[in-house]
Amino acid sequence: MSPRFAKWIFTAVVTLLWTVHACAADDPCAAFTWDVRHERELFAKPAEALVGGHTEAAAPPLKVDRLYELTLAKQAEVSFATKPGKAAMGDGDYAALVHLTVPAAGSWRISLDSKLWVDVLADGGAIASSDFQGRSGCSAPHKIVEFVLPAGKVLTLQISSGTAPTVKLSVTRAAARAP
Repeated sequence: MSPRFAKWIFTAVVTLLWTVHACAADDPCAAFTWDVRHERELFAKPAEALVGGHTEAAAPPLKVDRLYELTLAKQAEVSFATKPGKAAMGDGDYAALVHLTVPAAGSWRISLDSKLWVDVLADGGAIASSDFQGRSGCSAPHKIVEFVLPAGKVLTLQISSGTAPTVKLSVTRAAARAP
């Protein structure tokens, strides 16, 4: 290979790498280390309006692989099934309850467009999250929390500590990660 051709290839590679880095810097949502293409596709679509429940009995059902715009209530007006895992930040916080049933056991993601707390309840207790990621400056989605969920069981999602009266959210199957 001639030195001139090698220099051209080196310049092309450096330019390509710089361009990829610059694009990622321009898009804070590109900074997730997980494969979040499916979640990003959902957040690019119109959201289905849904009013969250004030009580567990009034909690509406969510379906997987859909984007919802959930209307929240003042947190003080919501009767939680169990105490949220995070204390309320202030009197103006927003919250809601929804139900979820996943078709297969395994890792599932709850994606939110803003900073909120989410608890998943089964059999009267909270299911611990297995992982989470959030990206400052990104709202499509902003935060993703993974849970290992059982199949066919009605679960309660408690959304709390919201700073706005609505939240966009989706529930998706977690993409398999390389070992």
